[in-house]
Amino acid sequence: MFEKASRLALRFITPKGSLSVEDLWDLPLTAANAGTSLDNIAKGLYRQLKEADTESFVVKAKKSDEILQLKFDIVKHIIEIRLAENERASAKKEAKEKKQKILSIIAQKQDEKLLGSSLEDLQKLADSL
Repeated sequence: MFEKASRLALRFITPKGSLSVEDLWDLPLTAANAGTSLDNIAKGLYRQLKEADTESFVVKAKKSDEILQLKFDIVKHIIEIRLAENERASAKKEAKEKKQKILSIIAQKQDEKLLGSSLEDLQKLADSL
């Protein structure tokens, strides 16, 4: 799919101008106020596909319809990858926060243990350091 796109030098027309396949990776998934985003590009391509979807069992699909479908498939693929990456990053962040919370509780428990120690035990501990 990406080889075909590069051979055809596919370009995506957006409010920001003409974008290559490589440029799509840098776009946000969504944007406010109908800005340039992967979601808005996919919606536009989907509308174009539906408008061009005049199925015929006699007339073959036009080359432009195939290119439009390829563009849509590429954008959809990039969206799926970016969503998966975001999900992994979110899970990693969540795990890091949980680990930090556990380490904080461990530190509190250690402090509680020290607070419960006798004065003699604390003095011995201090002298050993």
